[in-house]
Amino acid sequence: MKRTIKDYLLVTLKGIGMGAADVVPGVSGGTIAFITGIYQELIDSIKSVNLKTLKLLIGGQFKAFWDSINGTFLISLLFGIGISVLSLAKGLKYLLENHPILIWSFFFGLIVASAIYVAKDIKEWKIGTFVSLIAGVVIAYFITVITPAEANTSYAFIFISGAIAICAMILPGISGSFILVLLGMYKFILGSLSELNLPVIGVFLIGATVGIISFSNILSWLLKKYYNLTIALLSGFMIGSLNKVWPWKQVVETFTDRHGEIRPLIEKNVIPGNYFELTGHEAHLGFALALAAAGFALIFVVEGLTKKLKKA
Repeated sequence: MKRTIKDYLLVTLKGIGMGAADVVPGVSGGTIAFITGIYQELIDSIKSVNLKTLKLLIGGQFKAFWDSINGTFLISLLFGIGISVLSLAKGLKYLLENHPILIWSFFFGLIVASAIYVAKDIKEWKIGTFVSLIAGVVIAYFITVITPAEANTSYAFIFISGAIAICAMILPGISGSFILVLLGMYKFILGSLSELNLPVIGVFLIGATVGIISFSNILSWLLKKYYNLTIALLSGFMIGSLNKVWPWKQVVETFTDRHGEIRPLIEKNVIPGNYFELTGHEAHLGFALALAAAGFALIFVVEGLTKKLKKA
């Protein structure tokens, strides 16, 4: 596909949108790629990084290699993602530490809207589709229940986290950042990005590279052979994950981490009306509902803007 500089700038803007989505544990960068019409090209481009194209690189056929992997498209997209991730990391870290109810309310709205948007793309509802949806809900719910409380900061686990999270980031439905939340690694990776901890970032990116190249072929096959079942499973996964991002939580048990800080070990969801009585903290109900509504609306605003751009 031939593109002008203007076209590649638009790809970079889409990358910025994907990066913003990947940083927040509420909506997937894959969803943004899906909405903006570059999803299939993204998967095909990632798939093309294989032994055949690597032989071109090793053999010094750089232009052939670059053309084979759709290199300019990928680099434009990655540039946008990088801008977004690095610029948002510090701000999100601050918000999660100082305004958790408000930021999780926004994420909650994003996830609900994303689940609806992705489910809308299911072409045909059959018994198997409903089973797949319910399976996704059940699996995600139980994952949220068994989430570890503290990050495992060994390089091996950072590598594994990168490999798993990047697979989720390219799925139209599962947030890679949310997978990091489930693994107990979200705040640690976010902090590493904001502090430019290069060893941690490097190991994470190596894991991500291995993961995305390995997974893209599997994903492409699943979407071609079992599209409706796969999309239903992803939608179910998002619905089940809402247990984890419910904004109002009561800490039932705490622990002291390796840095001497007291952190929550076991939390339970509570209704906003009982939140102050149980915790002594303000529930911020009005602001929280407004932000949840804003997060919900954002997905469909992006969808509408993308449709207008396609027509233009």
